[in-house]
Order: sequence, then structure tokens, then C-alpha cells
Amino acid sequence: MYLNCKTYFSLRYGTYSTKELVEAAEEAGATLLALTNINNTSDHWDFVKYCRDKSIKPIVGVEIRNENKLCYVLLARNNEGYYAINKFLSEQLITRKPFPDRCPIQCLNDVYVIYPFGVIDPAVLLGHEMIGVQTTEVNKLFSIHKELLIKFVIRHPVTFQNKRCYNLHRILRAVDMNILLSDQQPEHIAGAHETFLSIRELMTAFNQYPQVITGTFHLLNNCHIEMDYAVDKNKKYYTASKKDDLKLLEKLSKEGLQYRYGNKNKEAKTRITNELKVIDELDFSAYFLITWDYIRYAVSRGFFYVGRGSGANSIVAYCLKITDVEPITLDLYFERFLNSQRTSPPDFDIDFSWTDRDEVMDYVFKRYGEEHVALLGMVSTFQSKAAIREFGKVWGLPKEEIDELVAGKHSPTDKNHQQILYYANMVRDWPNGLSIHPCGILISEKPIHYYTSTTMLQKQMPVTHIDMFVAENIGLSKFDILSQRGLGHIKDTLKIVRETKGIDLDIHKVEQFKVDPIINDNLAKGNSIGCFYIESPSMRSVLRKLQCDNYITLVAASSIIRPGVGSSGMMQQYIWRYHNRDKFEYLHPIMKDLLEETFGVMVYQEDVIKIGHYFGGLTLAEADTLRRAMSGKYRGQEEMRRVEQKFFDNCREKEYPESVYREVWRQMASFAGYSFSKAHSASFAVESYQSLYLKTYYPVEFLVAVINNMGGFYNTELYFLQLKKAGANVQAPCVNKSEKLTAIVDGNVYVGFQFVKDLQSSTVETILSERYRDGEYQHLHEFIERTKISSTQLELLIDVGALRFTGKTKKQLLWEASFLQSKANKHIPAHQSFFKEPQPVFDLPLLEDNPLEDMLQEIETLRFPLGNIFDLLQEDPYTYKLAKDIPNLLGKEAVFIGYLVCTKDTYTKKEQQLMHFGTWVDAEGNWLDSVHFPNAAMRYKFQGRGFYKIKGLIVGEFGEYAINVTGMAKIGIKQIRDK
Repeated sequence: MYLNCKTYFSLRYGTYSTKELVEAAEEAGATLLALTNINNTSDHWDFVKYCRDKSIKPIVGVEIRNENKLCYVLLARNNEGYYAINKFLSEQLITRKPFPDRCPIQCLNDVYVIYPFGVIDPAVLLGHEMIGVQTTEVNKLFSIHKELLIKFVIRHPVTFQNKRCYNLHRILRAVDMNILLSDQQPEHIAGAHETFLSIRELMTAFNQYPQVITGTFHLLNNCHIEMDYAVDKNKKYYTASKKDDLKLLEKLSKEGLQYRYGNKNKEAKTRITNELKVIDELDFSAYFLITWDYIRYAVSRGFFYVGRGSGANSIVAYCLKITDVEPITLDLYFERFLNSQRTSPPDFDIDFSWTDRDEVMDYVFKRYGEEHVALLGMVSTFQSKAAIREFGKVWGLPKEEIDELVAGKHSPTDKNHQQILYYANMVRDWPNGLSIHPCGILISEKPIHYYTSTTMLQKQMPVTHIDMFVAENIGLSKFDILSQRGLGHIKDTLKIVRETKGIDLDIHKVEQFKVDPIINDNLAKGNSIGCFYIESPSMRSVLRKLQCDNYITLVAASSIIRPGVGSSGMMQQYIWRYHNRDKFEYLHPIMKDLLEETFGVMVYQEDVIKIGHYFGGLTLAEADTLRRAMSGKYRGQEEMRRVEQKFFDNCREKEYPESVYREVWRQMASFAGYSFSKAHSASFAVESYQSLYLKTYYPVEFLVAVINNMGGFYNTELYFLQLKKAGANVQAPCVNKSEKLTAIVDGNVYVGFQFVKDLQSSTVETILSERYRDGEYQHLHEFIERTKISSTQLELLIDVGALRFTGKTKKQLLWEASFLQSKANKHIPAHQSFFKEPQPVFDLPLLEDNPLEDMLQEIETLRFPLGNIFDLLQEDPYTYKLAKDIPNLLGKEAVFIGYLVCTKDTYTKKEQQLMHFGTWVDAEGNWLDSVHFPNAAMRYKFQGRGFYKIKGLIVGEFGEYAINVTGMAKIGIKQIRDK
């Protein structure tokens, strides 16, 4: 009877969770149940599993709608019908065409099409087409000829649970349509009767029409959907067969072994043999080869990449150049990425430059066929504050009142406020829309539409309705193709060095970088601004506290900086134990065996597996399940609770002290969700070394590349400050020298046109194309003549100094420009003229520029100054303490003047009070760090960018210092007077 049921994956419409719908159906006495969400198939396979658990026969389909208009309901009679439905739905969603009034699917034996009552003549229906009748429409059947009643079935929609959920449905519909609740019309919402009725109630409603009841049961009994959740659905072979895949993988591994290790490394040969055996047994050869294939394509296109993830534990991956992480020296844990009990392939996270990633993904679509490839979808969810905002709008509340509601300032007596908060809390974590997984891509053996519908989002590539949890549950494993700007920094630096110095650098000589004393000295001092993963204030602080001057320590530092390790107190423990190696005891002797390298502190994801297995007595599969559950890779907590209970039971059987095993569990649970695998950290550390090598030996070129890739942790101004500190002669934009991006020309760094606020891209294109074609501009008159630039755009360029090649002041140029532009249309463009016209001569008064005024103008136009910003200060910063003085001030109070770089907000552990960390530069361009505990944070507020006088006590540990702020005030700049 229930052939038109919805969950909250009928986005902003239904109010049942998938599990709740099945439980409600069981309570209503259903033995057959159809899920037909509106234009969506996200939760079908979860639904099938829940139904099987309740001994209910699952039926899957879709309710097709054009906005508020119901077109028809589609039900899959079998898996071929499901494929046909997904393909039809996907084609319409991708092309964004409205659905046709008559369903074009002609699969008589595979799909049922059920139209709403009254939209089509039953006499013209085909064998697979029916008309659905609601309980509210039974009285209309009297007018239907008796012989045609066989074309009618019961369609009782199920959308919400009760009156309260009906109200929520109305709110969701108003949000979806962006209208006030008071403007809602009946056609915008479902009928109030769309709740579960019992089988008896449905039978009673249609007791005068037994043909309709019989026809409904017949239709539902003819529908079947199958899913073997244990069968791998990924592309089976890279070549023609499993045997050929293994042969190719062996061949590539042996070639890579020669490249990586030479002929004499027996340990490497043995490990490769063992890995290949397990890879073959688990049918993962194709996964390795497909990853190798798209990386090979990227390399052929000159794209730079980094391979990381748990798969970087693999020596086969190292030999295939999927990663640059050498697993033997690092003692990477084999079972972390591959063991005989594992059901899904290891993770290969392959990073490309943000400019190259889409082309690599496009290659995958073309290489493996668009029927078999799709980007992995993700479900965005309602969160409390966003829901309050949306609900407040449909109630018609003004923005100011909504802001107060979001901030928790609501009236306890205001009924509207109470309702908004009540219903917003109801939808917390509910699906709100489809989005794209940050990096996942699926490649299936059968066409992808056998498992999911697809849609088109911002990437202009098909995106699945299912997310990573559903995909993995049914046997589809994602390939992770990511992008990051750090690789753009490296790629562009290599290009700039080649173009400006004629040097081709080999960035893959990482083993040489690791032992370079100058690079390691910069690492230990935290001289790493712009370098991938090691430039943030907190990371640079950890590097200095560890005096990190080697690769192995950097690998650990890359993981202990993660939120889980830091918030659990283990980061502080690691740093202390690093410097006090003989002054601590291990929690248990087994911990020394497992964690001696990291001084008894859990640092990597592998530690969870090793401790779960060797300490807690879990199988490798259970230990990996524990890691994945702690990392948020399982939806729901049932499996986590089962493994947790077994861990505790085993520990009690082993007669460990309860205080010990509970502390072990606390440490695992507190950090596992954020920690890296060791191979992942090692991959990050490789890229960090590559970046640091370039920053050390080619700092100007490197920082220009960072700027051109939209920076990193800091804002653009900071990177230009670093450029000047590195000795670069930074010049304002110039119409004769600058490019769209920042460029090195004749040994000078010219700021790119991209930074000139409000300068139009069409203006930049004209300036550059004219210059490339006819050479540099000779004078203002010619520039105006050739570019036909508007007065507002010209004024921008003059203000920023882009026409200083003329030798005239900005004020003189502005005066001339106002005269010349009125004449500009009378001149012939230079490239159309035989002779260049002479520069007009103007007899102008002395109109000088003010350097400080120019600097303020740069801040307005570029958003940062090109000179020394401390020149703007009213006070002399050198009369106060500087960063270089700090080591001699430990335990003393001092006053500094700092220019604010960035702040970080956090909360104290016990009282959850707001506090801050500040990062500053002083007048010499060196760094200051400040700590603002709750009392100081409350009394002395940050007031945006600018200069501050900072007073505080100098504190420090392990050679790292900070100002414990006891007073802070923003200070002003000089008053500018025209000369």
C-alpha cells in the first residue's frame, strides 16, 4: 500500500529519517514499503538495509516533480529498472530541463510509472503505467468505467509523522521557496493527511474498489531490488584480467625498485613480494594501477603532485612513484594500510596544484568512461545558527532580531522566538542539500547509475546522490584527487627560477634537502613563512620548541600539531618528553615496545591500530574499525560501542589495572579523530622540505609564487613584507613592467595588476595586449591614445603610481589626464598610425607628492603599503623593546609596538572562557607572539588591523617566547599634511 513514502532526503520537504520511516512502517504493519524521495536517491541503499533488518520488502523509486508540480512516481521493478530510473533522473538533472509530463521510460518489464489522479486518461496508458489514488480521492473513482479500474492503484503518500512535523514541513517548504509562511499557498505543501495509516485503515478506505486493492498488491509484489553489500563494485581490472593486472603491477614495481633502491636491497625486495601477494589476494591491483595511471598522465602534462594517505605506507606505491615516502627507513606500519582482513583499498590522497586538478579529473572521466565515473557527493546539513536564520526569515523577523536570536538573546515570552528555536533544533544535522565531496571520485565496473543518480553542481561534472558512507557500504571505494596551493607555490617557483635565472631545479632531491644544514637551521628557527604546512604561528612555535632540525622530528611535528593531539595534552607531553627522554615512565611495558619512537605518546593513526591489536587484544580488522570509527568514517556509533566494549573486556581479561587501560582509551579517543597516519605526516614533511629548500635558496622567487597562488596562512600584505625582508626591491604596479600577476622584471618585483582595487580585467587585458603588440608606452598622451582608458580607470592607475615612468608626480598626471582624455577620441591609435605623435607639453605649477599620503593611498588601493608601514607611526617604535630583545627579558615586563598580523581565538579547557593568541611584526620586520588570557581578552580588545602598544610579562619554554599580555591599546598614525 505504501508506494509513495519520503524521508528527509526529499530535501526541505520530508521529515522522517530513513531509519524512522522503516520503523514507522513496521509499526503500521507494512510488509512492503517503497521509498520515493523527490528527485533524489541518496538514501536508497540505507533504506534497503533497514528494511531487510525489519523483514520488510524494500522497493525503491523516485517521486518526479517540477518544483511544486507532481509529475509521476517511478518504481523499479528490478535492478535494471533502477538503472533506467537513475539514468532518466540524472539526464534531466544534469541538463536542468523540466521533466516531461509523460514519462518517456518505455521499460515495460522494469519500471512502473504512476501518475497522479486526473492528469491523464487511463484509456491511453501503457502496460507499465498506472494512476495513483489517494484516500482523499476515493470518491472520484465512481466516475471511472469499471473495466479501467485495473489501471488504478492506492497511492497514499507518507511525508511526515504528525501535526508537529507537518508544521515543520510547512516551515521547510517556505525556506525552500524563500517566502513568508503567511504567503504559503496549498499547492506549496503536502496534504495534512500524508502520515502513516494502518493497513486496516487503507483497506477500509478502498473497500468498495477491491480491484484497486488487488492491483496495488500485484504491483508491489512485482517489484524487487537486490544489493550484495559485500561484493566489490569498483572497476575490476585496469588491463583485461586480474592476472594481467598483477603482471603489470609486478613489472612496474620491479622497475621502480631499481630506480628507488638499486639491485642490492634485499629487505625492499622481500617487502615488495609480500605486498604484491596481499594486494592480489584482496583484488586491489586495479586500484593501484588506476592511481598510477592518472599520476602518469599528470606527469606527462608537467603537473606537480604529492601522494599521501595510508597508501603511502606501501613500498609498491613508493616504487610506482605514487608517493615519495620511503617506508623502510621510516618503519611505516604495513598493517595500517593493508592487511588480509581489510575490505576496502588503502587511501591514496593525491594532491595536485589547484590550477591542474580539474584537468586530471577530466582525464579520469575520459579514460574510464563517463558512464562509469562520477564525483562523489556529500550531504550538507542544517546547523543550529543557520537554521535559526532561515526560519527567522520565513517568520518575517527583521535581521537585527534574527541576529539576537542567533546570539542567544531571545525573549522567553515571545511565541515566535520559541517556535523558531524549537523547530530549528529539530532539524539540526538534517540533510539540507547536495554538495561535492572535497576530493572523492568513483570508478565503477557497471555503469554508475546502477547504484545512484547523478546531478550537476559547480564542477560541471556529474556528482553522485550517494555520499562516501553509502558508497563504501555497497562496495564502491573512492579515489582521492585533491588540490592545494602549496603545490602551486612549488610549481610556479620552479618556473620563475627557470625564466629569470635559467636554472632547472630538481625538486625531487628530497634526500639531499633533508641533510642540508642551512635548510635544517631555518626549520629549527621556524623561518618557514609561505612553506606548506609549517608556516602557521602554532606550527612555527612547535618547530622552535622542538628545535626541529631533521626530517623524522618534522614528521612527528606534522601530526602532533593536529587538534586532537593538541587538545588532549599529548602535544605538550611529546615536547616535554622529547627534551627529557630519561625522566618519564611508560603507561605499560607494552607501550614502550609500541611507542618508543614517540616517547610513549600516541602521535599517528597507526598507534590506534597497534595499541588496539597488541594491547587491547582486538583483531587487526577490529582495530582498524576502531580507528575509522574514531576518525568519523562510520556513520553512527553502534560499531564503535561494540569494539569499545570488546577492548575493555579484553583488558580486564589481561588483568591490566583499570586506571591504565582507561587512560589508554582516553588518549586514543581524544586524538584519533584528527591525527594523521605516519605516512600522511611523512608526505606532508616531504612537501615542507621542498618548500623550505626553495624559500632558503630562492626566497624572492618563492615568495612571488606564494603571492601569485593567493598566499597561504597569512594575508597578502605579510608576504610582501617577507619579500622586502628577503631583499627584494618591490615596486608598485607599472603599465610598462607589470603583468596581471606579480612578476620579477629586470631584478625588481612588480606588484601585479590583480591587486589594484576596482581595476577591471578588461582594462588590464587592453594594457597588456597593447604593450605586447607595440611596445612600452612612451608618455601619458600615448597611453591614453592606445588604450582608450576611461577616466576612472586611469585615475586608479595614477593613484597607485602605475604611470610614474613619465617622471611626473601623481598630481601633475591627474591634471594632464583631465585635459588629454577630452581629446583622446580625436587621435588615431598608434598601431594604426604611420607616425607617433609627439608628447604634448604642459606648463604646470610644481605639484609635489607626499610620501605618507602615497602610502595611505597604497593601503586604500592595494590594501597594503609598499614602503615601511612603521613610517606612519606617530611614535618612534625604536624607543620600545623589539623582538630581538625578548630572550633577555624572560620573567620581566616590557612594552612593545607591534603591527598586527593575525589572531587566533580559543577557549580555556575548564571554564571555556574566551582567550586569544596574537601574531605581530615589529619595526625590524621580526615576529612577536602574544597570549591574551581571559581577563586580558575581556579588558583589551582587538580593533582590527593596525598598530598596538602591547604590555606584558615575557614567558617562555624550550626556547620559545611570548608576551603574556597585561595591557594593550591601539595607537594612531601621523596626520598627513600636503606640502
